[in-house]
Amino acid sequence: MPTEGTIPNADSAPQPAAEARAAIRRLPPLLVNQIAAGEVIERPASVVKEVVENAIDAGANRIVVDLEGGGVELIRVSDDGYGIPPDQMPLAVAPHATSKIAAAEDLDRIGTMGFRGEALASIASVSRLRIVSRAAGEPEGREIAVEGEHEADPRPAARAVGTTVEVRNLFFNTPARRKFLRTPGTEQTRCLDWLKDLAMAHPALAVRCVCDGTPRLDLPPGQSPRERAVALLGKELEDQLLEVSVDRMGDARGVVVWGLVGLPSIARATAKAQHLFLNGRTIRDRTVQHALREAYRGLIEPGRHPTAVLMIEMSPSAVDVNVHPAKLEVRFRDQSMVHRAIYHGVRDALGKADVTPTALQRLPGLGSGGGPMAILPPATRPPMPVEQQVDRLVEFLKSRPAPETPQDDEPERLRAEIRKVLDEPLPGTFAGSERHEQESRHGTPEGEMPRVRPADRVLQIHSSYLVTQDAHGVVIIDQHALHERVMFEKLLARVTGSGGGAGLERQQLLTPIVIESNRDTVGALEELTPLFDRLGFEIAALGPKSVGVRAVPTFLVSRGVEPGAFVEELLDKAVEEGFTPGSEEALHEVLDMMACKAAIKAGDRLSDDEMDELLRLRETVERSGSCPHGRATTVRLTIAELERLFDRR
Repeated sequence: MPTEGTIPNADSAPQPAAEARAAIRRLPPLLVNQIAAGEVIERPASVVKEVVENAIDAGANRIVVDLEGGGVELIRVSDDGYGIPPDQMPLAVAPHATSKIAAAEDLDRIGTMGFRGEALASIASVSRLRIVSRAAGEPEGREIAVEGEHEADPRPAARAVGTTVEVRNLFFNTPARRKFLRTPGTEQTRCLDWLKDLAMAHPALAVRCVCDGTPRLDLPPGQSPRERAVALLGKELEDQLLEVSVDRMGDARGVVVWGLVGLPSIARATAKAQHLFLNGRTIRDRTVQHALREAYRGLIEPGRHPTAVLMIEMSPSAVDVNVHPAKLEVRFRDQSMVHRAIYHGVRDALGKADVTPTALQRLPGLGSGGGPMAILPPATRPPMPVEQQVDRLVEFLKSRPAPETPQDDEPERLRAEIRKVLDEPLPGTFAGSERHEQESRHGTPEGEMPRVRPADRVLQIHSSYLVTQDAHGVVIIDQHALHERVMFEKLLARVTGSGGGAGLERQQLLTPIVIESNRDTVGALEELTPLFDRLGFEIAALGPKSVGVRAVPTFLVSRGVEPGAFVEELLDKAVEEGFTPGSEEALHEVLDMMACKAAIKAGDRLSDDEMDELLRLRETVERSGSCPHGRATTVRLTIAELERLFDRR
């Protein structure tokens, strides 16, 4: 018996009898293919993806997809590609047989959609598969049928040049897999989503899909990438999509990026509206997604995802696509180069655009699904009274964060001031210079941003919002959010040196402030000390559960921010969110907090000079249309919307 605390000798452990041990055996081909199908064929959409990719590789110009029962009962894909020669029909359904690679070196330069040679064999192992194909130059076609492990001999069949792949009763022989499928409607939607992505990546293709006898997709051949993307994203978004173009193909590992990215106002709650392609292949890549997210930093709120179509082209030798059975994940040889190209390309496109949303886009609960133009009266109904339109705008402003200091701005006063802005032309704006009058009617000349002019009349509404106008209509500004953006950009410029400064000045405290904390906070403080030093804080641990603040940035004191409460909140946030020392994200988070605490607040009354200065500063900082957290600083009620509100169009 082993003594307590010792480990028994492994040799003394009971061993299974020799006859009870499982013998090593070669798995039957059907089971091998079904195991492979578990990785490649997850649901009907996987079949659509694999078969349509084969059609694209076969040089098809037109692809027709028929679905029944969400693809579970039938998937039929017909193309006009170059077809399969008669003697190669049995090989087409054999495992790991392919025409796309021949040697190990080919894996380093894969330029086709498929190459592993397992898709059709895997599909055949879990369905009733039938293939009819005729190769160019052949007098007739051939048909082959496979059901599980039973494969029929090829036989003559009538068909034009091309291939038809018919998949029936998916997972008929693996009922456990079939139980995990969703409803036919859900599976049909997933099939359509994959087909739309493949059609978007190959705009020259004609693509048609018929679901249970009803056409659901019909895209003509020869479309441009923009035409195809807009057709699939929705024509209503066309004016809200910005073009991205990057060409860094200086060597074999360069990159070319083309795409469309949406204005921040059409960001979504999920990433479903992001379509990423590499050399015509749909991908899901963290490097690309991170670059896209960083390009929108400060323009959309956390948790929102931009709308985007990005098509990346690069040498096949610069990327490894053989890292996932379904070929969704890729590995770039130079990730940082790809990240920089996408980040700067998207950021430049956003920087050249006016990203200010219209007031009607921001109003909640409008129309079917909250559409931005639902406030406008339909032609079949009497116009909505103007007073009701004003009430909607009042409710919108009242729904914003309440002032910290109660004021005497009753809803009636707010309503009257808004009506005053809407009804009266502001002096010196629509009359005067010929250029300004032309901008008012036709918009800002191409290449110029519409600007708010500090010399124009400015009203402060509810001690929280500034109302003025620019060349496109009435502009409503959240004074706290705008000042927060201004301060953030100036702080960032000083800390990074781009503003010509030497960092943030610090003010020593006469008596250190002691903050009681926990071990996690004190433990994290040592790693974060270089970041805090860089920003003008002097914070040190005084014990296992307390820290002392000896200095804080001078500007926080000048703005009346209480140092102890600020540092305590900062340390708690650093621990909760897991700040990474030295990272740009951590620097931005701390500067966000500093700017937010130091900015003017909702409820602060501003003098005319202060309002003019804030509008002037708006023109000097980048991304002034949103605060650092991504919340809009400015909304616009356009002239066109005003004219419709007042029945002028």
